[in-house]
Order: sequence, then structure tokens, then C-alpha cells
Amino acid sequence: MDEREWLAQRFEENRSHLRAVAYRMLGSLSEADDAVQESWLRLSRSDTDDIENLVGWLTTIVGRVCLDMLRSRRARREDPLEAQVTEPALEPEDGADPEHQALLADSVGLALLVVLETLDPAERLAFVLHDMFAVPFEEIAPIVDRSPAAARQLASRARRRVQGVNTPPAPDLTRQREVVEAFLSAARGGDFDALVAVLDPDVVARSYAADRPGASTVLRGAAAVARQALTFAQFAKSAEPALVDGSPGVVADRGKPGYRVMSFGFSDHVITEIEVITDPARLGALELVLLEA
Repeated sequence: MDEREWLAQRFEENRSHLRAVAYRMLGSLSEADDAVQESWLRLSRSDTDDIENLVGWLTTIVGRVCLDMLRSRRARREDPLEAQVTEPALEPEDGADPEHQALLADSVGLALLVVLETLDPAERLAFVLHDMFAVPFEEIAPIVDRSPAAARQLASRARRRVQGVNTPPAPDLTRQREVVEAFLSAARGGDFDALVAVLDPDVVARSYAADRPGASTVLRGAAAVARQALTFAQFAKSAEPALVDGSPGVVADRGKPGYRVMSFGFSDHVITEIEVITDPARLGALELVLLEA
């Protein structure tokens, strides 16, 4: 048996698992089959020598494919809620297909799929991969271009909605923008105490460099982050307010080759997480909406 035949055999052994992942992500058997087929194409074109956990690798690839499909669906402003979640019931396959029957009979019923359809694509992926398939947040994070802590928050928000627990009030974007402005103002003015005042004591700051894809520099604690922020004066002067993946952030040197994005996490009107992103691949994956200053 040559390597391609071996890969094909291993892939077929895991097809049901991959189809289940894709179905929970997409709510459509036909789209799930498309995602699984795409994962096979990517596997067949990849160097598998360094893949230690093939099942985990394939699960990650299917997750990426499904995330792209969900984002494309949203970008086209389709309204798939009714059509997608009822597709299996409207177009049943041969009743002798045990995999199809299992998909329809398992715990992922139509009611849950309706809830999943209301989630942001990144929230849906984090919840499905972690809560349904036990994928660690460290592996989910690069798929959604977030830190592991941020991926955990995505899954937590999704979990509250899926479980029917009352969700917390929508974030006060106006107040969060004010916090970001206070942070930038303090950085521009070199005011250490003002910086500390808008930072959570356990704040975490990460910087992703363009010349080291995937690598990051991490600072922890309000004092350390405030000291580093004092060196951001030039960044702060050129920063423009923006929504970064739906949350207040800033874009600096927009329109220039080396533009940068700073995103923030918040809790109780203080900053709990900061990410400075310059890697073109990560920048291209962000959803940016410039705001009026």
C-alpha cells in the first residue's frame, strides 16, 4: 500500500467524524459533504510527514473550511436559517444509511441548529469544536485568529445562548470606546497613572510581529503593560478608532504597507486584553469598520 492509499484509508475511517463536525458547523448535510471533500483535497496536497495526530489535523482543517463557508454565507447576506436547518428532513437519504440516520437522531436536533445559526461564525466554531468534540482552545485559537483566552470567551458566549441561560447585557460600545480613547490619550501624554487606571490588574498584552508569523510577545500586569504603552506614543498619534471584529479598537498608519491594528478585551469598563497585530495574514482575516473620531 503506497502513502496515498494509506491516507485515503485513514481518511475514510474518519469520514463520519468529519461529517458530523461539518454538519454541526453548517447545519446542512450537502454543505457538510462539500467541506469534508475539501478537507480531503487539502490533505492530499499536504506534506503529512510532520502530522502527528491525523484526526486532530483533519478536524482543524474541516473547522477552517466551515468557518470560511459561514463567513462567505454571511458576506452574501443570505438568510439560511429555515432552509439550512430543515434540509435533512426535507431531503432524506436512503434509510439504510446508518450515518445519515445517526445525524438526524443524535442530540443535535433542529432546535439546537436554529440556535447555532444565530451565533457569530467564530463563536459557533469555538463552541462546536470545544464543547462537542473536545478540541483544546490552544488549537481553536489559530483557526479564529484569537488568543486561547479569547477563543474560550467565544465558546462561553455561545454556550450561554445554547443552554438558554440569560445572556449578559450587550456590551456598552460607547463606554468601551471611551476607555480606548482614555488609554490612547494617556499613552500620547505619557501619563503612567492614567494608563494603569484603565487597565485591569491582570491585563494581558500580546504583540504579533509581521516577521515572525504565529509568534507573539506577551506582557502581563497593569504596570508592565502601562510601561510598554508609554512607548506607543507614535502609534497613538496615528491611531484611528475602529471596530475590530465587532469590538472597539484602533488602526494606525492606515493605507501604509506597515499598518497596525490594536484590539482590546474589556471587563467592568477596564481593559483586560490587548493585541497589537502587524502580521498581514492576521490583518487580512480581521473585520475592520472605521469609526468617526
